Amino acid sequence: ILLAWAVSFYATFTGVRTGIERLGKIMMPVLFIMVVVLTLRVLMLPGAAGGVNWMFKPDFSALLNPKVWSAAYGQIFFTLSVGFAIMIAYSSYLPEKSDINNNALMTVFINCGFSMMAGVMIFAVLGYMAAQQGVPLTEVVSSGVGLAFVTIPTAINLLPMPWLLGPMFFTALVVAGLSSHISIMEAIVSSAIDKMGWTRRKAAAVICGAGALFSTAYATNGGLLLLDIVDYYINNIALLGSCLIELFLMAWVFKKLPELRSHVNSISEIAVGSWWEFCIRYLCVGLLLVIVGNNLVTAATENYGGYASADQMLFGWGMVAAMVIAGFLISTRRPFPMPVEA
Repeated sequence: ILLAWAVSFYATFTGVRTGIERLGKIMMPVLFIMVVVLTLRVLMLPGAAGGVNWMFKPDFSALLNPKVWSAAYGQIFFTLSVGFAIMIAYSSYLPEKSDINNNALMTVFINCGFSMMAGVMIFAVLGYMAAQQGVPLTEVVSSGVGLAFVTIPTAINLLPMPWLLGPMFFTALVVAGLSSHISIMEAIVSSAIDKMGWTRRKAAAVICGAGALFSTAYATNGGLLLLDIVDYYINNIALLGSCLIELFLMAWVFKKLPELRSHVNSISEIAVGSWWEFCIRYLCVGLLLVIVGNNLVTAATENYGGYASADQMLFGWGMVAAMVIAGFLISTRRPFPMPVEA
């Protein structure tokens, strides 16, 4: 944990381009190529087709379950870094006339395409393991954070030179995780620089230092319990709630959707139509309103995962409240002039 925070501090202090970007330019293609190779290899295994069929077999009754919609929104917001201020922070570094629509479409399709391919790889391995053990796919391995560390090593062992490809794959995976972590830190550091008037050195030191201190709790015996509670409340309450507030303010309070659409179309090759405004104003706001409302009621009336109420109040609702208060205090400060020191 301390090593990850040290890398994050170095990257945010010196600038993303000096370290993690250079490493990412090497390791991200390696990760992509290895996932492609692993997917093609595991698809040829006996039982793999059963796993893939299980993945893509639709269950339309699940569409009536609010938890499915909540998980879907949380997944896509998380994987696209929507609602974290990451896109806002990084977009501030783009040239003024960047093609926003084209960049957005490419980001969505590449990200979701890679996620889909990785899902095929995982479920193909699960199908193979189920066939080998003679058990249903749902009983092969328990779901959770350790799923990838069971299925992926199984797939890597089926390739030539697993002793080389295994460390290479997980090194690339670590770099991918660090890049996401640094992106979140960059959004917070940028806000501290703009709103608090801090230098980049001070912002990176304070934020990464505080993060390293608090995250040591995840390395304790109760770390997985804490992670599960925080993950549930952040994804289902804080993340979805923040996106709902952003969309509602833009569509119904400031009413800037026509102006925003006109601007992005003026600098983009691909124009978006009035359907985009309809989706934002009615579809997304309406769905998120129902989902967030249901999540709030569920979290308030049920004990998630059977955890103690005190744990959920402290690590769940407490974390959400801390984020709201910190965000409000920072956002209400007047911007400071950019510091001279980098």
